[in-house]
Amino acid sequence: MINYITYVILSFLILIFFSKISYKLNLLDIPNKRKKHTAPTPFTGGLAVSFVYVTGILLFNFKSEELNLILSISFLISIVGFIDDKYELNIGSKLSLQIIPIIYLIIIKDLNLTQIGYYSNLYINLNSFSIPFTILSVTFLINSCNYFDGLDGTLSFASISVLAILYFVIPDEDIKKFLIVILIPLLIFLCFNFSILKLPKLFLGDSGSLLIGFIIAFTLIYISNEGILHPILLAWSIVIFVYEFISVNFIRLINKENVFIANRDHLHHIIFYKTGSVFLTNFLIVSLNIFLFIIGYISFKFNPILSLFLFIIMFMLFLTFRKNFSKKI
Repeated sequence: MINYITYVILSFLILIFFSKISYKLNLLDIPNKRKKHTAPTPFTGGLAVSFVYVTGILLFNFKSEELNLILSISFLISIVGFIDDKYELNIGSKLSLQIIPIIYLIIIKDLNLTQIGYYSNLYINLNSFSIPFTILSVTFLINSCNYFDGLDGTLSFASISVLAILYFVIPDEDIKKFLIVILIPLLIFLCFNFSILKLPKLFLGDSGSLLIGFIIAFTLIYISNEGILHPILLAWSIVIFVYEFISVNFIRLINKENVFIANRDHLHHIIFYKTGSVFLTNFLIVSLNIFLFIIGYISFKFNPILSLFLFIIMFMLFLTFRKNFSKKI
């Protein structure tokens, strides 16, 4: 228990430090017509959280070397995001830098997906496609998290819903402890993000969105490789990220728009436009992720292949919903 108390205190102090020094170093997100905030705000929240995670390795020292490695290498991906926030890298430079820590874990440390599960009598082994499939999957999830970082709390709450789902369905105590270590700084960050008790406001920035996507992606790979949870259930745990990322890019391609240009066409923008409430927007997104997971979990109990088919069917419904509502904004 003392380690957890220490970790909470360190999380708070590190976030306070970054919120203060960011103003002195001019590490600020400046408002413009595409952004909702009205005052320059530090974008170093994600970098601060990555420092917290490094202390988490020292405090908790997980039994699994892979889990410790995921947290330590995640610091590098947050640096990539920080550089992007500071210097506004082009898409080529950004992806090139992202791929370095991703490839390190996948190829050097062999943390890659080798299979995507049993479905009735069918076992899908990735074989030689394992490495390219893993690189694509991780890169997509990281950038999907980046898509969700456009409204106060949205990425944090959506990520917390994923961590909560995994916590309640995974029996392994070491992984549960790992999930709590990931969760605590995000909860404390939300206090800064919403300026609760007049705390200085912080944004996750690209350093935070890349960090969270990286950690979630490799945590899911680790869980899958350990045979702790079926891959389709892992996919259902991040269903809102998967559906939204594919839908946004599909709709942009249909509309002949540049998929790499930042826009206000994401799910949180659509819901916020309809509701006018940040709280309700975040509540609906989290509820949708949990609701869809429950559908996937129940269908999995009947048959894994039924769960796989439902994953595809529900995506088609989600895509239809997104296309219809996108036209009205």
